[in-house]
Amino acid sequence: MLQEERLLRIRSLLVAFPRLSVERISQDLAVSRETVRRDLVQLESAGELRRVHGGAVAASAAPEPPLAQRLAARQKEKRAIAKAAVALLQPGQTLFLDAGSTNTILADELATLSGMVVVTNSLAIALKLAQANEARDGRNRTLLLGGDIDARTQATCGAETIAEIHRLHADVALLSPVGLHPKHGAMSFQHHEAAVARAMAAQAQRVVILADHSKLGQASRVAYARPAEIGTVVTDARARGTPALAALRKSCGQVIVA
Repeated sequence: MLQEERLLRIRSLLVAFPRLSVERISQDLAVSRETVRRDLVQLESAGELRRVHGGAVAASAAPEPPLAQRLAARQKEKRAIAKAAVALLQPGQTLFLDAGSTNTILADELATLSGMVVVTNSLAIALKLAQANEARDGRNRTLLLGGDIDARTQATCGAETIAEIHRLHADVALLSPVGLHPKHGAMSFQHHEAAVARAMAAQAQRVVILADHSKLGQASRVAYARPAEIGTVVTDARARGTPALAALRKSCGQVIVA
C-alpha cells in the first residue's frame, strides 16, 4: 500500500474512532508498526492528529461555519474566482456544482450565461439559478439532486444523491473544497460532503477546483480528488503570497490566479 493510501485510511479511521492504537492501524492497513509510527509522525506534523502513548488521537478540529457566515468572508476574492471560472465554460455544457460559498457566488455569474445545464446538490444555488432563469425566459436549466437535506450546508447528500449523480455525466465539475493540498488534493471536512464531490468528479470530463488563498496548502479530514485528477485550479491574487502555490502548479494540471 502506498503511503498516500495509508494516510487517507488513517484519516478515515480517526473520523470513526477518535483514539487509535498503533496495533489497530497496523492490522487494518496490513503494514508494520514502524511504518504506522512514521505515518503518524507525518500526520502530526501536518496538524491532523496528536500522537499519544501507543497510538494517536484526532486533532481538535471544527467543521466549516454555516453557509451564511462563509458567504460574508472574502467576497471580493470569491467573486474574482467565479468570473475566472466562467471564462473556462462554453454554451451547451452540463455542469456539476457542489455546495459551498464560492459556488454560491459562482451561480450569480452562471446566471448571465445561456444554454447551460447545471446539476447541483445546493438548495441555495438551485434557487438562485431558477429565479434568474425565470427572469430570463428559461435560457438555462437547473437540476437539483435529491437526497437527505443537511440544514447546515443547505444541501442534499447521502446514498440517493450519489446514485443520482452516477446516472448523469457532465462536461465540467466545479467543486469548492475546504482545503487544497499539493499532496492530498481537494479535501472536505465531512464524509458525506466529500462523497458528493467525489462522485461529481468521477462523472465529469474535467474537474475545476475553486479555492481562495486561505484554502491553499490546507489539509482537511477527507480527500475526494487527487492532484492528478484536477484539471484546473482557480484561486485569487492573494494566493501569490502562499507557499503552496508553487507546489500546486507542479501537482495539478493548471492553476489560474484571478
